[in-house]
Amino acid sequence: MTIISPHTTKHIIKVAVPTPVRRTFDYLVPDSSTRAVVGARALVPFGKRTLCGVIVQICDSSPIAKLKHALEILDSSPLYTPQMLKLFTWASNYYHYPIGMMYAASIPPYLRKKQNVDLPETNNNTATDTPLKLNDEQKTAINRIQTHFNKFAAFLLDGVTGSGKTEVYMQLIEQVINQGKQALILVPEINLTPQTLQRFKDRFAVPIAVLHSQVSEKQRAIHWLQAKNGVAPIVLGTRLAALTPLPNPGLIIVDEEHDLSFKQQERFRYSARDLIIKRGQLEDCPVILGTATPSLESWHNVKQNRYQHICLTKRAGKAVAPEIEIIDTRHKKLDSGLSNHLLHQIELRLKNNEQVLIFINRRGYAPVAMCFNCGWHQSCKRCDSNMIYHTSCMQLRCHHCASQMPLPQQCPSCNTEINLLGIGTQRIEECLSKHFPKATIARVDKDSAGTKAKLQNILDDVNSGKVDILIGTQMLAKGHHFPNLTLVGVVDIDQALYSADFRAVERLGQQLTQVAGRTGREDKKGQVILQTTQPEHPILHLILFHDYHSFLDKIYAERHAAQLPPFNAQVLLRAETKKPQEAQNFLQMTKDTLTKGGMQSVSCFGPIPAPMEKRQGFYRAQLLLQASTRKDLQQALHHALHKLEGEKLSTKVRWTVDVDPLELY
Repeated sequence: MTIISPHTTKHIIKVAVPTPVRRTFDYLVPDSSTRAVVGARALVPFGKRTLCGVIVQICDSSPIAKLKHALEILDSSPLYTPQMLKLFTWASNYYHYPIGMMYAASIPPYLRKKQNVDLPETNNNTATDTPLKLNDEQKTAINRIQTHFNKFAAFLLDGVTGSGKTEVYMQLIEQVINQGKQALILVPEINLTPQTLQRFKDRFAVPIAVLHSQVSEKQRAIHWLQAKNGVAPIVLGTRLAALTPLPNPGLIIVDEEHDLSFKQQERFRYSARDLIIKRGQLEDCPVILGTATPSLESWHNVKQNRYQHICLTKRAGKAVAPEIEIIDTRHKKLDSGLSNHLLHQIELRLKNNEQVLIFINRRGYAPVAMCFNCGWHQSCKRCDSNMIYHTSCMQLRCHHCASQMPLPQQCPSCNTEINLLGIGTQRIEECLSKHFPKATIARVDKDSAGTKAKLQNILDDVNSGKVDILIGTQMLAKGHHFPNLTLVGVVDIDQALYSADFRAVERLGQQLTQVAGRTGREDKKGQVILQTTQPEHPILHLILFHDYHSFLDKIYAERHAAQLPPFNAQVLLRAETKKPQEAQNFLQMTKDTLTKGGMQSVSCFGPIPAPMEKRQGFYRAQLLLQASTRKDLQQALHHALHKLEGEKLSTKVRWTVDVDPLELY
């Protein structure tokens, strides 16, 4: 800890201020009696505003002749350890994001407003569960990981769905707590936190801090401080918890490590999974990446001997893998996308008092409203996309900008009937309600379960047996445990087989494997029925009828042949403006800057309009940079950004840098 004493000559603090400018700012300590601490918050004047920043350095000189005084040092002790300060510096450089904005993103909003929180007295949970009996594979996993306590090692815990990964986590967490250390557990989505939290509460009689965006501002601040002060031995959260300070971390777990949700897609575009690996190195503690469907990036790191690979190949307890059936829907009459065979199998399950899940990754009722007579269709005025009809509100909605409008009574162009084409969760729900009027049906998508409370109510009803049929999007594809669910029906996934996105097939494999894993998790035999117009497609057979590793090896070889990630490094520069051509002009200037810099090792693709060029009223373009090494790419990017920030055009354009992009749109 570096502290200014009233008698020292050091009286200048460098503050990371939450502004888009990529540097720190120098200030004088408020007065001679004030102590300044690296890692503490400071209120500083910034133009006409007062901002709350973080002190990152204390020094005795500055190139600025006339410095302003900081207004107040808010903390007598640092919020961040030296390891965390190093992590922020690394992340700011790697992701090319202003360090002051990073600190602001990591601090709960309640604490950014100068608020101090009186921590309530913590009450321990009443633990009721005891550790489960482990199989040999689980015992081996625990033994291998615990030998690396107190030092860094990265483990890919690669276990089939239902193999008991959570039990492995909990028995390792128990050892960490007994050592007086903390465990940080990341889950990909908010809807997975309640069931994980409940399992931890049932097992551990200790305070648990929960951090995600749907926790109230004050409660989040309390939990953040409990984690930071070491009061909470267990910290559970989504990706934003990756930057939570812990005084004594002993284990970090990223569950469902493959999930796209760990990559933030706006502002600070970091990968929480990758950031956690760097954090583990700095904190000298092991990191577990758990999944049933490893990402190609993690698979690559295993093959490069950067991660240790631990396999769990058997389902825990009496559970067995589900039976898989592919239904050819060509030349078959479907009712709202459902085949007669699938409807018959649903009927059989309901007669046995078992539960059914129908998976379709599209919400709404129908994705296209059009006129067969003249070809008119309703598109969004602010985005290059169709508006989707929702029966719940009788409105057409854009899923990109949230615009909505009533469905016209007739075609605005020729006054004939409007037809609703395609299927979504609402149309499936209507169809199943017609076929099974006595069944209780629950739909889980952003419309029906948009808040944590709504989703939890639905999941509670499922687990208590009140729900017979679940209809859901990817919100239900992973992590959930439904003991009485014995049939999963998958509809309308064929478009992923022919997507222009080179990652689409990988995501399809993950999605199908994960959703299939929701069935047959107890002692009842599970079944998966996949409807498709491509029943002989080799990728579908590889995913469904072989082990996931065979599928991974195939697409891994294809990526290597095409020299696509993870075999090279990519950065996507995005730009958007109100005027159609300005975004591309800005990116062309960026490309010219890179070319003039003599960076022959970096390839530039574009600039081109984004796949959805107009979104939320802005015209968007993108420039893809690619190199065989991250070092070359980072050097070129640093050079280009330094020049661009001084250009006048850059102030007229909203632009972002996405390092290691996962979505090229």
